[in-house]
Amino acid sequence: MAIFKAYDIRGIYPSELDEETAYKIGRAFVAFLGCKKVVVGRDCRLSSDALFEALARGLTDQGADVIDIGLSTSPMFYFAVANLGDSGIMISASHNPKEYNGFKLCREKAIPISGDSGLKEIENLVNKNDFNPAEDKGKISKVNILDEYIDHLLKHKLNACGLKVVVDTANAMGGLTIPRLLKRVDCEAVHLFSDLDGDFPNHEANPLKHETLKALQETVIKEKADFGVAFDGDADRCGFVDEKGDIISCDLITALIADYFLEKKQGQKILFDVRSSKAVGEMISEKGGIPIVWKIGHSFIKEKMRAEDVVFAGEISGHYYFKDETGFYAESDGLPLLIVMDLICEKKKPLSELIRPFKRYFSSGEINMTVKDKDLVLKAVEEKFKDAEISKLDGISVKYPDWWFNLRASNTEPLLRLNLEARSKSLMEEKRDEVLDFIKSL
Repeated sequence: MAIFKAYDIRGIYPSELDEETAYKIGRAFVAFLGCKKVVVGRDCRLSSDALFEALARGLTDQGADVIDIGLSTSPMFYFAVANLGDSGIMISASHNPKEYNGFKLCREKAIPISGDSGLKEIENLVNKNDFNPAEDKGKISKVNILDEYIDHLLKHKLNACGLKVVVDTANAMGGLTIPRLLKRVDCEAVHLFSDLDGDFPNHEANPLKHETLKALQETVIKEKADFGVAFDGDADRCGFVDEKGDIISCDLITALIADYFLEKKQGQKILFDVRSSKAVGEMISEKGGIPIVWKIGHSFIKEKMRAEDVVFAGEISGHYYFKDETGFYAESDGLPLLIVMDLICEKKKPLSELIRPFKRYFSSGEINMTVKDKDLVLKAVEEKFKDAEISKLDGISVKYPDWWFNLRASNTEPLLRLNLEARSKSLMEEKRDEVLDFIKSL
């Protein structure tokens, strides 16, 4: 089924993902894991309630109890799974537009289930649709963990020193947690689009799309704020703008937070994805850390963090993962924001100055392309640039001394994504156009 992706289930409701499929996924999930207590959270999309009802029926018909935490961010859901259940399902399509919905599946301790660790088997069970009836049906109980989750975020003593921050939660799930968090922090918060509305009436909940950050940028300047932050649909990703309203690439925020950890203790392992600026790995090494480049996707990154004892990881998509601060190698909706505040206060420098040392190269940003045959394009690009240093960890990474790029197929959308970087702006633009022209010629 096309809705089963590399690390989650996602599709357009109801044409690709409907209640019948949700019911089967619930039964298949329990049949595969043999789980007894399934935590289920959901975002505020218009289809989430209907999908929850069908999913919960499937789970309980297969004999598992459902712990319904109601509306939730994904990080809050992971916290609930780690503390309340032996597995979990989050109903969300993350940053995708409002017509999408989906499921993120977890084992105990919020360990994600990906295509390599059970998702394919669950897909096969859904397709067979031949389930043995449970001797006893499960029950549904409702649990409110919001206050406990905010307490969990605030156990890390971080200084906000009265900073002024603009927050845009895009009428999505960050509006549940972030206002409550910031009310308990020494800061002044200006909140944009805080009301939950699964129709996302103001803009798409995707901070990687720069057009969605316009209101945030304008408000930061108008309010003379110290910085701004925007969240995606389930608040497991965030993007920052500095005090001038300039957008900061998420990989540079990874470098900044890595610096925070390495100043506390050198020798720690920091992970970042293959699209990140070369400056990230350079900075980690310079600060006495151990840089690890890895493939994209929350399930892959969390698995690698556990295997390598990685203290912190960041993706260019705005996911930031914490080992000790979450307790289970997961994203946090509040910690990146709190750490940036703490760094501004501790260093007594504006965010633009804190980021400046990491702006060593010139980036194309992520360029998305729709092509007929993604595999054909990747093979042709590999042949075209065969004189370079080539890595196939995730897609294809091509490295020359003065410029480099990664080209990969999206795991969640029908796209190829290009990220290119060079030592000068003119070289970046020249090589960006060269690569794009070659792909268009195929």
